[in-house]
Order: sequence, then structure tokens, then C-alpha cells
Amino acid sequence: MAPTLVLAGAQVVLPTGIVDDGRVIVEGERIAGAAPADAEVVDVRGHWLVPGFVDIHNHGGGGASFSGTADEVLTAIRTHRLHGTTTLVASTVTDDMDFLVKQAGLLSELAEQGELAGIHFEGPFISPCRKGAHSEELLRDPDPAEVRKLIDAARGRAKMVTLATELPGGIESVRLLAEHGVIAAVGHTDATYEQTVEAIDAGATVATHLFNAMPTLGHRSPGPVAALLEDERVTVELINDGTHLHPAALELAFRHAGAGRVAFITDAMDAAGIGDGRYMLGPLEVEVSEGVARLVHGGSIAGSTLTLDRAFKRAVTVDRLPVEDVVAALSANPARLLGMADRVGSLEPGRFADLVLLDENFDLKGVMRQGTWVVAPQLP
Repeated sequence: MAPTLVLAGAQVVLPTGIVDDGRVIVEGERIAGAAPADAEVVDVRGHWLVPGFVDIHNHGGGGASFSGTADEVLTAIRTHRLHGTTTLVASTVTDDMDFLVKQAGLLSELAEQGELAGIHFEGPFISPCRKGAHSEELLRDPDPAEVRKLIDAARGRAKMVTLATELPGGIESVRLLAEHGVIAAVGHTDATYEQTVEAIDAGATVATHLFNAMPTLGHRSPGPVAALLEDERVTVELINDGTHLHPAALELAFRHAGAGRVAFITDAMDAAGIGDGRYMLGPLEVEVSEGVARLVHGGSIAGSTLTLDRAFKRAVTVDRLPVEDVVAALSANPARLLGMADRVGSLEPGRFADLVLLDENFDLKGVMRQGTWVVAPQLP
């Protein structure tokens, strides 16, 4: 068994606040409350220690997607781990139902092996009016029987399904998901304010990338944005890459929902961690230029090339959000949403030793997952 490790001297972000000159004790896979006298001490003064990031909406990275083979899925997982994401939900995109059922089986196996935290089905049950980078000919109404088919294919590893809940079968599907302990997320929707309220009352608890792929906030027709922001039962996803959201929209969401109801996501596609070029997002071709992914045909934004370490730095240095609020949005809130707060999302004793080491400029310098360095810190 590896010796107990004490990471000492950093600013440690805990649920209770920031501890200056703090320490985190790693014993095996877990965070411990006390260290033996012979523990190895690593001096990390001048750094921040924050919990490993939890991404609930991610389509791929490293040139690979979660619609690919097992090896490709593992490539995407490992790419995001290098950027601090120690807990990850694999998101699919709209495709043929038989393919989605098959892919759910593959992804559930990797979830059973501990590589993934679960599966998010984004499509095909979304609105053609707000399809974004989804293939319109493969879209369909959210028939509860077909929603159930995907849940069953995931073998208990389905975590979330994004729905346009105003479509026929939408409300019934929300109720079905809630009954099976799967998050119903409102997204890629053309719903009115009233229809969104109905969906929330039926059990929807997440806004899929708020503001994106839904009607804008209007003073006479407030639409889904107002309904999702105002309801305390809803967690709102935000893509903080500087492309998907104007800083004022991000600030509006934080001010109105509060730091406890925001989850930063990547919505990343294959190009995350790689760079510009041509890629596929499901059956659609994507061009990535200057870090922005758009469909070759139509020009819609097609996911992002974001990694969560970049989202963290931007939130603190550009958006000027408090570090504690950013940690909540990147770790604690999504962990709670997934029902995993007893295992991940904070640096409290008993949790997995999932942590990220950042320097004073909030650049990533180390990543640990379950007590093992994924990115070993290069310290003086």
C-alpha cells in the first residue's frame, strides 16, 4: 500500500470556505482526516488545491468521441482527466435508435468498470426548431416507450436525458425518467414559459446548456430561460468558453440562480484537447477554427473544444467569480446532482482523493484521481 501523502501549504477550497496554509491527507484512494507521523509531506505552497472537476455533459475529446469504440471512449476520458475532470458523464448525440441502444451497452460497461460516472442521452427527443448540431432527419418525439428503451439499454447507468418536453410524450417521459431516478433535462426546446413550468412540476431538474438551443428571454414571452432560472429545483448548465455565452448572460444566471444551482459543463466534442481541423459529431461534419466548432453545413455551433480547467480559469480571471463559487459549479453541484456527493465533489475526509492543483494564476499543475497522480506536479 502506498504511504500516506500530505499535500501541505496550499490554499485549500472546502465546502466551508478557503483554508490558507491548508493540507489534504491522501491515504490510499481516499482523503483522510489524520496522518501518521511517517507520512510523506509534499510542499505545495503558492498553489490552490480544489476538488477534481465533475462534467455532466461531454461528447468527447482527444480526437475521439463517446459515440466511438471502447478505445476511442477511453481516449476521450483520458484527455479530459489530463485537464482535471476526474468524474465524467458520457453524452451521446442524436443518432439511429438501434445505434444508441448499442452504444448505451458499451458505455454502461465502462461505467461498471469505474471509467465513467454514467450516460447522458442528448437527443433524439429534441425539437427540430432548436436542433443545433443534431441531425434533423433522426429526431423524434419523446415516446415514453422509446425513452424507456434507452434507459434499459444503459443497465442502470443512465444519468440524464435531454428532452424538448413540449413535444408529444414529453411530460409523460419526464415522469417516467423521474420514476426511474434518471435526470430529465429541458433542452434543445422551443417550449413556452408555461410549458417549461409544467415540465419542472412533472420532475425536470436540469437546464441543458441554459440560453443555448432555446428561445431567448423576452419581456412578453419569457420562455424557458425565465422558468428554469427562477425555480429552486432546477440546476442550470453553463458553457463558459467565451463563445456560447456573453459574460452578462453568465452573470445573470449566477445572480438569479445562485452559485448553488449552477453546473459548469464543457459540451466538448472530439477536438477538445487537440485543436483546429475537421471532425465528426455523430453523423455530422464539423469544422473547428480558432477553437470554435461549427457544422460544415449550416454553421451552427457544434459543441465546444472546452476543458474544465480552462472554464475554471476564465470564471475566476475574466468573469471575476469567487473561487468558492467556481468550485461549487465545477465539482460540488454536479456531484450532488449525480447522487455522488458522498464520494466526489469535495476535499472532505472519506471522499475519493480526486483533486486538482492550480498555481497562483489558476493554471493546472497537477491532477490526482482516486489517490493516483494523473498529472504529477513539477514542484521546486
